[in-house]
Amino acid sequence: MQVQDEHIGLRLDQVARLWLQDFSREQVKSWIEAGALLYQGRQARPSLRVAAGAELRLDVELTARTEAQAENIPLQLVYEDEDILVIDKPAGLVVHPGAGNWQGTLMNALLYHEPGLAALPRAGIVHRLDKETSGLLVVARTAQAQEQLIAQLKDRSLRRIYQAFVCGVPPAQGEVDAAIGRHPQDRLRMAIRPEGKEARTHFQRLAVYGSFSHIELRLATGRTHQIRVHMSHLGHPLLGDPVYRPPRACLLSAGPALQAQLVHFQRQALHASELGLLHPRLGRPLSWHSPLPDDLLNLQQALCADAHAKSARQA
Repeated sequence: MQVQDEHIGLRLDQVARLWLQDFSREQVKSWIEAGALLYQGRQARPSLRVAAGAELRLDVELTARTEAQAENIPLQLVYEDEDILVIDKPAGLVVHPGAGNWQGTLMNALLYHEPGLAALPRAGIVHRLDKETSGLLVVARTAQAQEQLIAQLKDRSLRRIYQAFVCGVPPAQGEVDAAIGRHPQDRLRMAIRPEGKEARTHFQRLAVYGSFSHIELRLATGRTHQIRVHMSHLGHPLLGDPVYRPPRACLLSAGPALQAQLVHFQRQALHASELGLLHPRLGRPLSWHSPLPDDLLNLQQALCADAHAKSARQA
């Protein structure tokens, strides 16, 4: 790459960042300091002011950042541009390969959809959803976009809103502020732990169906299983949750038809319904909405029918 007239007098690291926009600031900095990014064929300081026509050359072998294999798995794309992808993930799809799930994940699907994502950490994935949680998540297509979106996660400007169906009737609105850490006896579970990481969840009740409720939740932090742990801690666990199970008494309060529906409902009743962010390159606010999937709509109808049946019996 040759230095253009509009870049004359800029620092070497500034010009390099403009040239290598698909890589993070830290990566470009490390290349300059290691002498892999050369100025006029020589190693130079990041603060060097560049001259017109000077040549910049990157002398590195780029390798894939993941060993996951591409797989032809359909993706439901909600939005796509040169910087980001927004995906509506179905329940049952694991996001990252891991123990017991090395294939058939969202990452495998992304690598098939866009092989270039192999050069990014986690194939551009910015945040996770649990396997059995459905809904919206964003994937970066460049290192610069991934860096910006992770910064939005950290400063809590990336908006994530969920809908859930829970046992009992929580307050009309409220907040759970309780640190979360690994469960001391069961390594597959998380728990409220004083020494854990800060975790805050805002909730609002949308509807009541007898002994059950439909709620909306906003994450102020993003810990593993956060919503599931916080609502269980509050005494209102999510319906269908196989790990933080609703108490037997809650399920027995349902009528026969609803009990039959709940027996066959094999995932936590949780859906990432809204996502909002600032476009990582344009700075423009963007947002998306995902309606409840069919299994949650069927559950909602069963809850409503059960509540009406109980009201009719009591009338």
